[in-house]
Amino acid sequence: MRNDSQESGKTIFRLHMSEFWSGDLGLTLVSVSLVILIFLIQPLRAEGERGRLFFDLLMVILMVSGALTIKQHRAFTAITIFIVILGLAMLWISHAHPTPFYQRLSSAMSILALLLYVRIVLLVMFREGPITWSRLQGGVSAYLLIGLAWGTAFRLIEEVHAGSFHFVTQPANVDDLTAKLVYFSFATLTTVGFGDVLPLHPMARSLAIAEAVVGQLFPAILIGTLVGMAMQSRPKP
Repeated sequence: MRNDSQESGKTIFRLHMSEFWSGDLGLTLVSVSLVILIFLIQPLRAEGERGRLFFDLLMVILMVSGALTIKQHRAFTAITIFIVILGLAMLWISHAHPTPFYQRLSSAMSILALLLYVRIVLLVMFREGPITWSRLQGGVSAYLLIGLAWGTAFRLIEEVHAGSFHFVTQPANVDDLTAKLVYFSFATLTTVGFGDVLPLHPMARSLAIAEAVVGQLFPAILIGTLVGMAMQSRPKP
């Protein structure tokens, strides 16, 4: 009886999560959270640490629920959830104990978690069904997550090889460094390039070039795929 009730509870939970992600609410919440995190919390990271921790926790909850909803092997679901939770734990540990080891490990885990989040959002976005506003929000969310992942990769390079980037004004602390490199990441992703942050290390330059290429190709491929899905979903005459 107990096993039957547990299985019934899991089934109900998955149905609720499936409804949450199959509608507009799931991807809408992801996109709104990312916009607030990137354009409000991130630039004022030092002043908005509580808000940052809240949105980090919200993002993890969304990632875990999305991983439980999408169709994939159970082992990969378990690995995804483990990496996401471990990434959040390392982020908080690196804030409590800002040693180089914890900061580098936190950056590496954050990169993996963000890339897995991109995968989850794209799988939800390209599910079967008509093209809706939520799918467009999913594309925007994936684009923003790519920018965050690259910004974290730039931070890891700077942590491993100090002086990999030239700043007009030197970062005051780790939070300021993160904010500046996320800003540089999105400037590179959109190929704006203001020049107030410059990559000097060869690895940093290679990553910047790769991000600029992805920033041009991703929207084009995304729009083409959505148009193809829209054409296929049209009723045949």
